[in-house]
Amino acid sequence: MEETRPFTSRPARWESVIAIAYIPVHIYLLPRLLVRTAGQSLDAVSLNVVCYVIAALLLLFCMRRFLFRDFNALCDYGPGVLVELLRFYGLLLLGNLAVNLALMALGFTSNPNNETIYGFAGDELGKTAAMAVFLAPIAEELMFRAGLFGTLRHYNRIAAYAVSMALFAVYHVWSFALTDARAWVYVLQYLPAGFLLARIYEKTDSIWGSIFLHMTVNGVSMLIVSQLGAYL
Repeated sequence: MEETRPFTSRPARWESVIAIAYIPVHIYLLPRLLVRTAGQSLDAVSLNVVCYVIAALLLLFCMRRFLFRDFNALCDYGPGVLVELLRFYGLLLLGNLAVNLALMALGFTSNPNNETIYGFAGDELGKTAAMAVFLAPIAEELMFRAGLFGTLRHYNRIAAYAVSMALFAVYHVWSFALTDARAWVYVLQYLPAGFLLARIYEKTDSIWGSIFLHMTVNGVSMLIVSQLGAYL
C-alpha cells in the first residue's frame, strides 16, 4: 500500500482509551445489563438500537474535539472526497463479490449476521435503518478505526490494518460462532470492508471519510432491503 499523503489524524490519548475500552462494553457488558434491567420490555431490535444510541452519543461527546478537527481535515481534502467515496464503494462491492463467490463455492450461503439484520428490517424497518445507516457507522468507526487503527497507525501501519480488520470482522460474527463454529468462516466477508474503511480513513486523513463510506454502504443495503420488502 503506497501512502499518498501524511496521516496526521489521531485522537488524544484519553479519547483513544475511551474508544477502545468501550468496545467490550458495547459488545458484551451493556447488552447483558440492559437485558437484566429491562427484561422483556425490550425486543431484540430495540435492544440493539439502545446499545448503538448509547455508544454513538457517548463517543460523539467524548471525542467531539477530535471529530471537529477531522471534519476540518475532510473539508481541506476538497470535492475529491466524493470521488473517493464512489471509488472505495465500488472496490468494496468487488471485494464482497469475490469473497461471497468463494464462500458460495464452499457451500456457505447464509451469513447469520445479515440474516438477523434482514429480520430486524422486516419487523422494524425504521428503527433498523436508523441504527444501520447513522448509529452503527458512527459508533463502529470511532471504536475500530479512530480508536484502534488511528492509534496503532502511528506505531505500526501493518499492525493497525491487521488488528482493526480482524476485530471488526470478529465483532460481527462472534455471537453466532459461539453456537455454531461454522459461522467463523463469515469473518472473511468483513475483511474487505475492514480494509477499505481503514484505507479511506488513512487516505482522506479524516475519520469522517470512513464514517461516510460506512453510512453509504449500509444505506444502500437498507434501501435494497426496503425495496425487496415492498415486492414480497
